[in-house]
Parts: sequence; structure tokens; C-alpha cells
Amino acid sequence: MTPRNFLLLIIGVVVLLAAANSVFVVQQTERALVLRFGAVIENDVEPGLHFKLPFADVVKKFDSRVLTLDTSPQRYYTLEKKPLIVDSFAKWKVADVGKYYTATSGDEINATRILAERVNEGLRNQISRRDMHEVVSGERDQLMEELTTSLDRVMREAAGVQVIDVRVKRIDLPTEVSSEVYARMRSERQIEAQRYRAQGQELAAGIRADAERQTIIIEAEAYRDSERIRGDGDARSAAIYASAFSKDPEFYEFYRSINAYARVFANKGDMMVIDPSSEFFKYLKKDDG
Repeated sequence: MTPRNFLLLIIGVVVLLAAANSVFVVQQTERALVLRFGAVIENDVEPGLHFKLPFADVVKKFDSRVLTLDTSPQRYYTLEKKPLIVDSFAKWKVADVGKYYTATSGDEINATRILAERVNEGLRNQISRRDMHEVVSGERDQLMEELTTSLDRVMREAAGVQVIDVRVKRIDLPTEVSSEVYARMRSERQIEAQRYRAQGQELAAGIRADAERQTIIIEAEAYRDSERIRGDGDARSAAIYASAFSKDPEFYEFYRSINAYARVFANKGDMMVIDPSSEFFKYLKKDDG
């Protein structure tokens, strides 16, 4: 190979390297910026094919997808100075590439460290203003919304990071206070159960008294109706007897005497001392029967 051809080969290689170094591609899942001698000259480069000065410009690419920060459980104190162990996580992504690079040097570890500190501080401030009931169930959604809004504002300004959501995975009591809390909860439930039992017994006594009163009223009304019906029956019976016997008084008198004889002489062992001439034996002394 002649010196001329060798020189042309070197020039060709340099041109190819320069051409290859002057082109870069940003994917849809990436955010990028261009540095020239360490200074940012192009911020938030759109996805696609782009050009830069070879050997002078450096391209920094960052993941633009939603990322998850899973923090370790931390101890926080409520408004009543009661400790809680809170395990949380945050969803975030790069919003301003220039601020993100300036604050973190483009290192995702630095970004998650800053965000974790902010989440920890925000949770401490939010929980310290609320009592245990509000943190556990009463105002948890409001707490998360306020925390997400404040963190998003702070992290956008400080590190160019958008905080999408912050959520609590679990809230536990420390082991040293769990037994005390459970004992108090058990006592409260026992008091509530006793109150329900007392209310039930009071209601049962009222129902039982009303049932007994209704029983007495029903029995009294039934006895009254039965006596009235019996009286009406006796009156009607007496009227029927009177009407029937008034048609033949002599026969009625004879009928009553015969029935009296049957009842008096029913037991042969009985003994009676009666004047034979009394009115009682007048039908026994008649020859015509």
C-alpha cells in the first residue's frame, strides 16, 4: 500500500468515526440532554434521531418511565405521641432533565436517596399533625393526597422529579406497645358488649312485661265474655224451662219430685229420717201413681 492510499484510509476511518459520533438516537422510554464540554446546551431532547458535534458533545440519557421507590419501614409519632411503624412507597419519573442532571448528576441512586429523604420528612410532618385513628383509617386518603402534592412541588423544584403518587403499604404498632393497645381495645369491646347486653336485657324485660300484661288483659276479657255468654245461656235456659213448664205446672212438679227421688235414693246405704206425711212423699202415696 502506498503512503497516499494509507493516508486516504486513515482519513476515511476518521470521517466514519466522526459521522458515527455525530448521530444519536433517543428511545421512546428515554429522556436526554446534550452536554458540550460539561455545559448543558440542549435540554429535554425529544425521542428520535438527532445530531451533535462529534467528540465535543456528550449525550446523557435517562429512563422516562414511571419508577418505584420502595422505602424501608420507619417509626413516626402521632399527635398523641404514639409510635407507628409505617411502610410506604412512591411512584415518580423524571420531569425536567436539566434539573434532574444538575441535582443528581444523572444518577438514579442519588435521585431515590433525595426522594426517600423527602418522603420520610413529609410522612413525619403529616403523621405528627394527626391522631392514631386519623392516620390508620379516618384521614389516610387525605394524608396521602396532601403528601403527594407537597412532595411533587418540592421535588420538581429541587431535582426535576415528578412525584405521581405516595402510598402507605402497611401501618404497624411497635412490639412494645402492641400488647397495651390490644388490651385497651379488648377492654373497650367488653364495655361495648356489656352495654349491648344491658340494652338487650332492658328491652327483653319490657317485651316480657308487655306480654304478661297482654296475657292478663286477654284472660280477663275472655273470662268476661265467657261469663256473659254463660249468663245469657242460663237466662235463655231458664226462659225455655219456664215457658215449657208453665204449660203444665202439675207435670213440672211431678217431674221435679221424680228427679229428687232419684238423687235421694241413689245410694242404698244412706239413711234418712223424714216424716212420711210430708209433702216430699205425696206422689209416692197416691194410688193413681
